[in-house]
Amino acid sequence: MVLCVLFLALVSLQLVVGDRLQAGHAERVAKIEWMLDSNRSVLQDMTDAETGVRGFQLTADRDYLQPYESGRRGAFVELDRLAARAGDAGIIDLVRAERAAAEQWLYAYGIPIVNAGIVDTDADRAARGRVLFDDVRTANAAVTAAVNAEHERMVAADRSTTNRVQLLFAGLAVLVLITGLGLAFLHQRHLLQPVEHIRHTLRRLAEGERGARAEETGPAEMRAVIGTLNDLAGEIERLLTAEQARVSTGELRQRVAAELRTKRADPAETGRRLARMIGAALGAEAVYGRCTVFRGATFAVSWPESAPELDRELVRRIRAGRPGQACDVPGLPGGLAVPLSGDDDCPPGLVLVLRPDRPEWTEDERSALAGIGREIDHSLHQQRFQLRQSRLISELRVLDEQKDVFVSTVTHELRTPLTSILGYTEMLSDAEPGELTPIQERSLAAILRNAHRLQATVADLLLLDRDNEWIGAEPAPVDLAAMVTAVHDEVAAAAGAKNVESVLEVDEAWVRGDGVQLERALRKLVDNAIKFTPSGGRFELRLTVDGPNAVVTVTDTGMGIPADDLSGLFTPFHRAANAMDQAVQGPGLGLAIVRNIVSEHGGTVSVRSEVGHGSTFTVLLPALVTAEANS
Repeated sequence: MVLCVLFLALVSLQLVVGDRLQAGHAERVAKIEWMLDSNRSVLQDMTDAETGVRGFQLTADRDYLQPYESGRRGAFVELDRLAARAGDAGIIDLVRAERAAAEQWLYAYGIPIVNAGIVDTDADRAARGRVLFDDVRTANAAVTAAVNAEHERMVAADRSTTNRVQLLFAGLAVLVLITGLGLAFLHQRHLLQPVEHIRHTLRRLAEGERGARAEETGPAEMRAVIGTLNDLAGEIERLLTAEQARVSTGELRQRVAAELRTKRADPAETGRRLARMIGAALGAEAVYGRCTVFRGATFAVSWPESAPELDRELVRRIRAGRPGQACDVPGLPGGLAVPLSGDDDCPPGLVLVLRPDRPEWTEDERSALAGIGREIDHSLHQQRFQLRQSRLISELRVLDEQKDVFVSTVTHELRTPLTSILGYTEMLSDAEPGELTPIQERSLAAILRNAHRLQATVADLLLLDRDNEWIGAEPAPVDLAAMVTAVHDEVAAAAGAKNVESVLEVDEAWVRGDGVQLERALRKLVDNAIKFTPSGGRFELRLTVDGPNAVVTVTDTGMGIPADDLSGLFTPFHRAANAMDQAVQGPGLGLAIVRNIVSEHGGTVSVRSEVGHGSTFTVLLPALVTAEANS
């Protein structure tokens, strides 16, 4: 009786210890997997940010910066969480190094471009940005390697602990059994043989023979002990088998993720390799895959190649399931499938594994296949996004080239007839007094006025035509104060005729550049201020020096610009909605010309505006010191 109590206590204690070891290992494995997923999220978020900046660099469209903002925030949130939960000092240092690499890329390359709001054409800086982002990838890979190394150390330590616990309990069991042998020798000699058999069984178990079992012989009490021993051995075998299965599935997911990261020209080849890998790891008889990378590029793979074709109705039922969830396939013994998500262009896909000889799937196997399905689904989404982004960029480039050709053709075709119209109209206008009726004179004046307006529009188009190889004057010191004063004096009469008050404030300032082009940009800003300011309003023209910059501001009390129109204000042909509603004439080229001229002189132009209260345009140009200007 005492022997049974001791042995049952030993068995219960081993079961409790085994469960705690399993729970502790599962918790550590979950933490490792979370750290790997978090580190992958950091790289994905940083890749989204870098893709947004690259898209903005290629298209100058700030809409491409949306993934940059979300990616930048998401990456640092994941880095903070990763640093907070990582217990290993080495991993924490690597996470900090990864954060430093991400900050270096942001502050040295990403943030300056985003804050500037214009495309950075400096090739050296772009190359530096790529090098800095490669540093981010390297730091991310170092964290992944460190976490994987920590995982391997943890598995080895847990395996060693399990072995020690097994040896300890085996030793305790042997001790209990030896005590029983003494009692049996004293009371019943026929108990010695069963106990000896138990001892040999425990030794085989301690030596790693998981299938070792004791034969149930002897009295009822001894048979109960042997049965408990066999149950204990079976539980230990189950725990070790389950642990080995978890390790194997974890390694399988890592191999699948690595295979998906390998770029191949033929996605079907990647699918075949994955099917072969999954089938071998799960002991499947056949593996099927259906995927769509982009519209019209659906491919099907099977392993082995001799596997029979799937029924179309079966494929339809599987695709209708919840994406990323492993589910049994009715009517298909041993079938386990994971639907893959699709979108408007790409139909859903699937991963199907058949194992008729062992139709019962464990939870670990189901979880592993579901994880593999999510990895494949995520990879497909990434490929679709990259393909669509590349196609969109190509289409935008084609449209931009077509626009350039159109502008060049239109301006070329308009200049010759315009010259003829202006020439003959001016000849008619020079007729002797009395030769033309008043109606004819008014008609000629209208023709001349609109022809000159069309000629100015053609000239503006030529300035914006990137294929036009116009070269301005050689850069020279320009007296900006004299230029601002001259422009103000020239438009003062037009402002007075419209009953618009003008204010002029000028400080001495010199810049280096082409005076003709700078005067053209300034005149367009002033003309806009007068044009959009109603009678009784006012415009202000100021020139100041702020540190290294000469600052020109043109302020009006006109209709203002809606907030939704500010972002595209300096793009060609863009006109504010309220200007079009009030039928204010203009092709929408002036501000784009101003931006180009100011940018060519190393400056910037910005605007602040409020509907109904007017607008303020600010031009910053690199100023020259007085001595340099006079030299």
